[in-house]
Amino acid sequence: MPAKVYWFFIMKKLIPFFLAAACAISVQAKIVTKSVEYKQGDTTLEGFLAYDDSISGKRPGVLVVHQWFGLTDYEKRRATMLAQLGYVAFCADIYGKDVHPKNTSETGALVGKYENESGRVLLRARVNAALDELKKNELVDTKRVAAIGYCFGGTTVIELARSGADLNGVVSFHGGLDSPTPADGKNIKGKVLALAGADDPFQNPDDLTAFESEMRDNKVDWQIAFYGGAVHAFTQPDPGFVNAGAKYNEKADKRSWEAMKTFFGEIFK
Repeated sequence: MPAKVYWFFIMKKLIPFFLAAACAISVQAKIVTKSVEYKQGDTTLEGFLAYDDSISGKRPGVLVVHQWFGLTDYEKRRATMLAQLGYVAFCADIYGKDVHPKNTSETGALVGKYENESGRVLLRARVNAALDELKKNELVDTKRVAAIGYCFGGTTVIELARSGADLNGVVSFHGGLDSPTPADGKNIKGKVLALAGADDPFQNPDDLTAFESEMRDNKVDWQIAFYGGAVHAFTQPDPGFVNAGAKYNEKADKRSWEAMKTFFGEIFK
């Protein structure tokens, strides 16, 4: 067979392959991310949205609540990871647009605003405003919505559930489990998953006992997973401050993320 004829024959056979490959590339996931302004009362907040625009139709939405330093690249990365899993992810802003504490003193003062009973009222209002913003998104299946949070955010998503928010479930990563109004556990509609470091010095044993009683007394569908050798902030490579009680733990980070994925597979059926 002449060389030119041979190569024509080969290329004719390969064209469908090249076309298929081109089509496959064109439909690869493209993660869209953007900042979104929204309001709670008179306060302007700035969240962060992430989703895969190669997926058609509605899909579950996941609210992400930041740790005590506010909305940072860390939460945005987690939102992007959730988008890669096929969810619409929205990062809440609890503190307000352009409010970014620079050190632990400033952060402690901010967090202190939300610790007591009256502060929890504001906290619930802020996180519910973010949930509303997520549910407004036309890509979100509002019957399949969850919230996750880290440290301060872990406490916040449980407060969101206690507020009676319509959620399939919440996941708290190394969050405080205390509550000034434990009777509000009766308002929880979805399932609760708490992921904690077994050696977290900031996890008060009395708060843990009270949390367990709250869940049992109110017949909540709840779980707690403890990770041996893990302390506070075990999912954060840079917890923002030097402290032996707050340190990244790669094994616990990966295990807790897988636990969240399994939990989502259950609640989003």
